[in-house]
Amino acid sequence: MNKIILFGRGLSKFYGEGEALVSREAISFFGGVDPYSGKITDISHHLRGHSVKGKILVFPHGKGSTVGAYTLYQMSKLGTAPAGIINIIADHVTIVGCILSNIPLIDDFTLNPIDVISNGDYVRVDGRRGVVEIVQRKLKGNFS
Repeated sequence: MNKIILFGRGLSKFYGEGEALVSREAISFFGGVDPYSGKITDISHHLRGHSVKGKILVFPHGKGSTVGAYTLYQMSKLGTAPAGIINIIADHVTIVGCILSNIPLIDDFTLNPIDVISNGDYVRVDGRRGVVEIVQRKLKGNFS
């Protein structure tokens, strides 16, 4: 497979790579993600119970309290943070949290990344260049 490359706006100038975890729903880090396990705990979220730890987390935008930025920072210190975040349009809380936590963050793509990236794809996120590379597609099948 040839790499698929998406170009966006690098907001947090770091690098990360890993397996994609994709949601069409917004995510609140404060109260919606357990910082100790990295698992999504929001009872109304379709990814409830899934861990963001070491994943490239793809979702439209964040929501909720400004404490979400500190929650991302706490997750980075605990080793439970995502390896990168891709948003359609990033909110201020997610931007600040990623900068404090050295998590690459990219948004504002010409193509909707949620339509292009699938759960389980192996993705590289270069926040300095604003480049996302899908280097390996997950084989079709059940999402675990």
